[in-house]
Amino acid sequence: MTPAFLQVTTTTATEAEARQLAELLVTRHLAACVQIVGPVVSYYRWQGQMQSATEWQCAVKTHARLYAQLEQAIVEQHSYELPEIVAVPLVAGSQSYLDWLDEQLLTESRSQ
Repeated sequence: MTPAFLQVTTTTATEAEARQLAELLVTRHLAACVQIVGPVVSYYRWQGQMQSATEWQCAVKTHARLYAQLEQAIVEQHSYELPEIVAVPLVAGSQSYLDWLDEQLLTESRSQ
């Protein structure tokens, strides 16, 4: 049975913050890969006001069993009061890539 992998998305205020977050998540084996895209422009309503911001988007590849730890690490490191953290399941992928993802992620025998 194929493990339940996720792609978790978050955005950061700067490229440097995105790079620091990516390095932290991969170093801790909470992410196998983090792709950084940007700059992107986000429009949203915050505290009743229309806002826009230039941000950097991080696409984090992980396993569902690690989601809670990953979310906690993002929240702890993030500069935003309320960071975007959303996850979507990977419903299909090449088996060799999924095997590689699984090998890179935290296991009980691997320390952080």
